Amino acid sequence: MSINRREFIQIMGMAAAAGMLPGCDSKTSGTAGVTTSSQAPKDPYALPDFGNVNLMHFTDCHAQLLPIYFREPNVNLGIGDALGRPPHLVGEKLLQHFAIKPNTLEAHAFTYLNFAEASKTYGKVGGFAHLRTLVKRLRADLGVNKTLLLDGGDTWQGSGTAYWTRGKDMVGACNKLGVDVMTGHWEFTYLDNEVISNIGDFKGDFVSQNIFVNDDAAFDYQFADFDGFNEDTQRAFKPYVIKDMNGVRVAVIGQAFPYTPIANPSRFIPDWTFGIRDGDMQAIVNTVRENEKPDVVVVLSHNGMDVDLKMASVVSGIDVIFGGHTHDGIPAPSVVKNKGGQTLVTNAGSNGKFLGVMQLDVRNGKVQDFRYKLMPVFSNLLEPDAEMSAYIEDVRKPYVDILREELAVADTVLYRRGNFNGTFDQIICDALRKVGGAQIALSPGFRWGTSVLPGQAITMDNVMDQTCITYPETYVREMSGQTIKDILEDVADNLFNPDPYYQQGGDMVRVGGLDYTIDPKQKIGKRITDMRLDDGTMIEADKNYTVAGWATVGEKAPGKPIWEVVAEYLRDEKVAKISKLNSPKIVGMDGNPGIS
Repeated sequence: MSINRREFIQIMGMAAAAGMLPGCDSKTSGTAGVTTSSQAPKDPYALPDFGNVNLMHFTDCHAQLLPIYFREPNVNLGIGDALGRPPHLVGEKLLQHFAIKPNTLEAHAFTYLNFAEASKTYGKVGGFAHLRTLVKRLRADLGVNKTLLLDGGDTWQGSGTAYWTRGKDMVGACNKLGVDVMTGHWEFTYLDNEVISNIGDFKGDFVSQNIFVNDDAAFDYQFADFDGFNEDTQRAFKPYVIKDMNGVRVAVIGQAFPYTPIANPSRFIPDWTFGIRDGDMQAIVNTVRENEKPDVVVVLSHNGMDVDLKMASVVSGIDVIFGGHTHDGIPAPSVVKNKGGQTLVTNAGSNGKFLGVMQLDVRNGKVQDFRYKLMPVFSNLLEPDAEMSAYIEDVRKPYVDILREELAVADTVLYRRGNFNGTFDQIICDALRKVGGAQIALSPGFRWGTSVLPGQAITMDNVMDQTCITYPETYVREMSGQTIKDILEDVADNLFNPDPYYQQGGDMVRVGGLDYTIDPKQKIGKRITDMRLDDGTMIEADKNYTVAGWATVGEKAPGKPIWEVVAEYLRDEKVAKISKLNSPKIVGMDGNPGIS
């Protein structure tokens, strides 16, 4: 059981006196101003009086309106140029890189270390009512006309209420939060007319430079009257917006997830094409610089951090990239050199757990210096905003009886995040196998999904957090051993291709009833070896196996929604135990700081 807020604040006061809270001293090297942990403040949400532009950023909240637990990964492998650099650092290696003291509030926020025990001490994170309290405070402290709130996307998907309201609950929550600009990814897993409706209800600006109307649809485009559509360029949405912040002109360019029609069903959004389009990005930056004369150029991105790092190296003229998609909570920005100077690249975690704040000193038409702090949103440290709390209660009210059903009790920490398998993923795979009568289960390597502590009830809310998508149907079918291998190879190449532009984000497909060996350094077709069933039987390429799965991107699968399958399994189990975690044997990764 977590302690109450009063007890928590007392503990934090003692921790501050002992130097165990995130610090507020600023140390800089050139323009690399980063808030470090050298001296602990009594107030972890205090910021220095610095600069004249303050950009607040959250991303990948996945519709989590209430505070949650979220375990950071213990496996986030970096390959090639990504070896040993953020975001591919976990556990103690991450703490060492960013000079974070072990066994502190900050260490708990950024790593998986001692997760269960630390969670009992520090409590839950996130929650839109607590986030709104923090945002309102920062606007008051820093100046309303000097602050901008950016949402990196993956906001309308990830909970039961988001699914049942088709994202409308999150549009309303973001309007109350005061989001100024957003871009998207899972937003596009609703039907195209629902996307257009939600953007119409959103009070901020939705921007994306890399979504176009395809040629076939452009002749008689169904959303031709939509305010963001440009008939001349065939861009479906506004590519950028200009914000005047106390006399400083800030350009915010949008970059939606480039592989949406590949990673998610294109049948929902048939008129739109996506892509990285770094050439178009350079052209937009040049046009904005020339025509709009901004003092600051920001890209609000859903590329994933590795893709952002590469884009920052090849596209010049961008001051800051606020990134999302890969759910990496990175305490300090990466400084990327390019022919135009340098670009700061950040990533602000997921599930409402963090709020990034970039403070800029902008003078003479350019950024002179910066400070950055990625603030963990601890619900025990922030009073919930009353108006947002009432809104959340209202939107959840029609579904609360369903969501509060206690299905089983967790025997261990249930989590998803990590390159290969998580304990909640294993529960999903076990459910697919048992309910479907299958030998093998395949489950997508989504990075969203909240955590459950040992001894806690697993509610329908938790199950929806793990499974709630708009294409949830399950299947049971025959697959050859070669087909199964091809699937694993394809996903592994998506994850471990040394060129970030060929990575789509997400993690390795989760498996149940199947073990294998993986060498991430190999090329496609050679990474996966020694595939065996749980009983040790070798998988044969030309033999068929019964496979259960869900979330088909192509044609709609015939089975019932995955959350019904998992709920049925948990009700029968009563206690959710992991008898075997089907995590692969990893070779060739000795000494990699992305595995612990």
